[in-house]
Order: sequence, then C-alpha cells, then structure tokens
Amino acid sequence: MNALGEKKLQLDRIEDIFIRRGAQSYLGEQVTMAEHMLQCAELARNDGAQDELIVAALLHDIGHYSGEFAEDAIEQGINNFHENSGSQLLRGLFPQLVVDCIRLHVAAKRYLCKVDAGYHAQLSAASQHSLAVQGGIMKDSEKVAFETEPHFREAARLRRWDDAAKVPGKSTPSFQEYRTLIAAVASLE
Repeated sequence: MNALGEKKLQLDRIEDIFIRRGAQSYLGEQVTMAEHMLQCAELARNDGAQDELIVAALLHDIGHYSGEFAEDAIEQGINNFHENSGSQLLRGLFPQLVVDCIRLHVAAKRYLCKVDAGYHAQLSAASQHSLAVQGGIMKDSEKVAFETEPHFREAARLRRWDDAAKVPGKSTPSFQEYRTLIAAVASLE
C-alpha cells in the first residue's frame, strides 16, 4: 500500500475511534467526549482559526482513547498523558502545527494559569482537578521553556476553546461534516 492509502486508513481509524468511543463521558463534565471535541472545533471555526487549528481543536483529546488507561484515569488521580499519545497517533498524518497544538494543550492550561491571573477561576471543577493531576500551575522555568515552543500561542488559543467547549445540549456539526477539512489538512485531497 502506498503512503496515501496508509494515510486514508489512519484517518478512517481516527474517525472510528471518534465515533465509537466519543459517546463516552468527558472526565466529569456534563458533555460527552465527542460533544466536547465538536464544540471545540466549532469555537475555533467561529473564531476564524486557520484550518489546521480547527482540526487540532477537533482531535485534541483523541489521545484519551489511544492508550491503555481507563476512561476515568484522571478522575482517579492518574495522569494518562493523552496529549502525548494523541500527538503520536497523529504525527505523520497532519502538519506539525496540528501535532504540536495537541501535544501542548495540557501544558497550555498550566501556562495560562501562570500568566493569566483570572484563568484558574474560570476552569470547571473537573478541569481544576485534572490540572492538579497534570502538574499544576507552571513554575517560572517551565513557563520560559513553554514559550520557546514554536506553536505555544496557537496551543494557548486551542486551550481557551477547550475550556469553553463544555455546554450540555449544544448543537454542532458532526464529525462527518469535518471529514473534507480533515482530509485537506492531512493532504489527502
């Protein structure tokens, strides 16, 4: 099979994971994982984000389902490092901007807590809990290191959409409605 065929199979696998597992709960929030990721993508699109950021917003939490940790690992105080497994799953399929934003979206929460005095108070209770599990507010040295990442600003934008994408019952486009955009960003069309 050629590289294009392999990319199409990988995209099919991502869609399968999204649809099959996305109906599960989202870490103590009042929306499912799929509802959360679809809302995040819609917020990015409504904010005028470039296509790569919309795809990153849509797929930012896919790593929750690519590892061997239980669905409620974070609720149990176990860091599942979903940002790493998600970015590794998507590496080679998407541009570096997409991969980096997914890899950095947890660190971006820690960063925003460090640089924005009101940010922590805006987080949901579940997000405040996961913040503690994921390392807490960044130290000064971590902040400096984070700001050397080439896509740290974009990751911080994604993080803000992530935090707002938790509205029960909100109507959004389906995953299939993003399929053409995803394929274009993955250079499949």
